Amino acid sequence: MSKSTAFHTDHYELTMVDAALRSGTAHRKSVFELFTRRLSGARKYGVLAGTGRLLTAIENFRYTDAELNWLRDRDFLHSETLDWLANYRFNGNITGYAEGEVFFPGSPLLTVESTFAEGVVLETLALSILNYDSAVATAASRMHTAAKGKPLAEMGSRRTSEINAVYAARAAYLAGFSATSNLEAGRTYGLPTMGTAAHSFTLLHDSEEEAFRAQITAFGPQTTLLIDTYDIEQGVKNAIEIAGPELGAVRIDSGDLPVVVARVRELLDSLGAKNTKITVTNDLDEHTIAALAASPVDNFGVGTSVVTGSGSPTMNMVYKLVARQGDDGQWVSVAKKSENKGSVGGKKIAYREFKNGRAIAELFEVQAQDGTDTAGVPGRENLEQITVPLITDGNIHQEHLGAAGLEAARERHAQRLQELPLIAMSLQRGDPALQIEYIGN
Repeated sequence: MSKSTAFHTDHYELTMVDAALRSGTAHRKSVFELFTRRLSGARKYGVLAGTGRLLTAIENFRYTDAELNWLRDRDFLHSETLDWLANYRFNGNITGYAEGEVFFPGSPLLTVESTFAEGVVLETLALSILNYDSAVATAASRMHTAAKGKPLAEMGSRRTSEINAVYAARAAYLAGFSATSNLEAGRTYGLPTMGTAAHSFTLLHDSEEEAFRAQITAFGPQTTLLIDTYDIEQGVKNAIEIAGPELGAVRIDSGDLPVVVARVRELLDSLGAKNTKITVTNDLDEHTIAALAASPVDNFGVGTSVVTGSGSPTMNMVYKLVARQGDDGQWVSVAKKSENKGSVGGKKIAYREFKNGRAIAELFEVQAQDGTDTAGVPGRENLEQITVPLITDGNIHQEHLGAAGLEAARERHAQRLQELPLIAMSLQRGDPALQIEYIGN
């Protein structure tokens, strides 16, 4: 399979390039903006994830012989367009929010400055990566805050595609999860991996005791034993009888968890296993995690809910042309006016306003009509510019890439959570946590 990402796009992006090349408008300087009109699930904030992946994908956006021959065989593009695609390299500028940032409706998450043709072909690539990764990260962030410091492990690979499973693990780690069950995510991104045994391992053996003994022999008493294949209380007793009171942990994957967890803790303590931890799984989401946070649960394992965005599998991001130059070289702000789908024209720079160490507003400064960058937001204090460079003259800013970029994004997100108002931590549906304001043209 080709390493090229050039076909991670839609048919109509190439036909637009084809028509624009023939009309003479393909090389007009243009500004595209990626944003969301509203936060999915009426959440208080979103979490940007996938930026590092996107930058790498743009670097690999090349039309090789394999792609060009396929397009020639389909015969829907003119030869001039195929020649243009053969030489495609993104040479423009991209700015936006750094990965791990929180965002709100209208936040200019990605601003692409290039010719029309250079920028329009990146639409689907950018949206497919950022929509999914950000949906997972947003759900994971809510789970992380709901857990109140207790570790969470991502274990949802079987509930999404084999490719998205890897990216979901990355996004969940960025938002505060401590480990994943997915080995490819561990290999690709250096994430901690975890896992011990499933119910099938217990059922393989003639008794639960035999299964526990086999696991202890292989991994030692610090392993985690799954105690709910048969009877949970008997499972606890069997686990401690075989592993001793130094057993690392037990896992519970069924039942009325608040009741079951309390009883298991009581049993473990009565058997002298006061340091044995309790891990729970069983279709958890941010609401069940919040309900269990004050119980004697030590670790959470989350599957389906995190990899599907906990009911919001996309952030509804869009990619729109917001400014372009005319034939006279003058900049023109453009915007879609459709009902319920309107946009705000003009390139924007984002700032966050703080008071007493807490964020209170998100400000979007609209660039002047002549295309020159303005000099901040007059009359406002305690502002931090959120917009940062990602690609300059076709060159990627390397600090956003690789394992180092992911760790920086994880640290950035943890800091941003601390700066949000307390209402942002609420799991109830409602308005965005920060006030949004457009300033300028």
